[in-house]
Amino acid sequence: MKRSPALSWISIGVALASAVGIYFLPGFTLWFLAVLVINLLIPVVFYRRYSKLVLTVCRLLVGALFIFSSFTKGVDPLGTKYKMLDYLSVYGMTWLNDVAMILAVLMILAEFLVGICLMTNVFPRLAVLGATLLMLFFTTTTLFDALYDLVPDCGCFGSAIKMSNWQTFYKNLVIDAVLIPLILNNKQLKNRLTWRGQFVIGCVYALAFLGFEVFNYRHLPVIDFMNWKVGKQLSTESEEPIRIYLKYRNKTTGEIQEYLSPDYPWNDSVWMSQWEFVDQRTEGGANYLGFSALDEFGDDATDMILSTENLLMFTSHDLTKVTEKEWDKIRNITDAAENHGFTVVWTVADTPELVEQLREKQGSLNEVYYGDALEIKTIVRFNPGLVWLDNGLVKDKWSAIDFPQGERLQKLFER
Repeated sequence: MKRSPALSWISIGVALASAVGIYFLPGFTLWFLAVLVINLLIPVVFYRRYSKLVLTVCRLLVGALFIFSSFTKGVDPLGTKYKMLDYLSVYGMTWLNDVAMILAVLMILAEFLVGICLMTNVFPRLAVLGATLLMLFFTTTTLFDALYDLVPDCGCFGSAIKMSNWQTFYKNLVIDAVLIPLILNNKQLKNRLTWRGQFVIGCVYALAFLGFEVFNYRHLPVIDFMNWKVGKQLSTESEEPIRIYLKYRNKTTGEIQEYLSPDYPWNDSVWMSQWEFVDQRTEGGANYLGFSALDEFGDDATDMILSTENLLMFTSHDLTKVTEKEWDKIRNITDAAENHGFTVVWTVADTPELVEQLREKQGSLNEVYYGDALEIKTIVRFNPGLVWLDNGLVKDKWSAIDFPQGERLQKLFER
């Protein structure tokens, strides 16, 4: 069959237009789904009409998408781990929870290698195979998400871009439409470099990106896509009261209950061990921060935290995992901060009983507020973390590895 690329260009154009249209279609839309399915069939039926130029464009488009997706997740591997834990929970695979971090890092690395190899034409046929396997997995998983709302946000683009489950499934169909020509014309994809040369290049890619992931895991994301990024002015002021609804799932029965925060048993350790956070939604206030802090009596202290000058707030979603070395750093910071007129508080997701036990043992938990574990994880992607706030302005934040000590701590108070 003659390679007339007109139809192939039309298919690519439809895919790109659909990618834009997804933004405006968060829910199920039959006609749009039909368009995407028809566009999937075009490269299947007319794959011989794809010229080398069109295949190159397909290769670059798929590669760029995989690189972007892996970067938004690789910059925040802990966030990807949390999302993976959600999936392991709904699919009854919690026995893998202990290796969720490793699985997250490897999945992101696989995405990046597929993307960069497609972009640079290194092991192109193997990269297409990898992309095929990943897209089979992603498309199937997101279809179930769209149909049954298993996980509210797949985290396909980390915290950078939020999409509904149907939008995510549509997005994967668009990628599939551009990937299929590469699958069916796989023999045309070649690289003149030797196998050994391509292998060396691939290893360099893998090691470089793995180092990038590890750096973001041990420290903080080099690009922060969340609300509490440095330089952000936070405020609780809004035209109407904010109503935060939290959805929890019973780990045994699968029952889902929605609660108006803070009217749920967040301080009941038994209840918290039986139920897991699923999703949240808000009504009212446009300035919602994805965070609320309650004192030991259940009163909201968020506004106080965001209206205090020079406030250092330690965060922890699990105080039992704070090491003795980290407690030493915390005590040094607390003592120095109070001597320089700073206010030091904690926001934790543990029970008041555990806080009291640690207060007697460590002596560093003076002013403690309580919040939801998921919300605390979005403030600092580390346990424990530290945020410097000045009347709601996020001036700086650190992971425990980077807690300022000695001269660095002194310079902080001089800023």
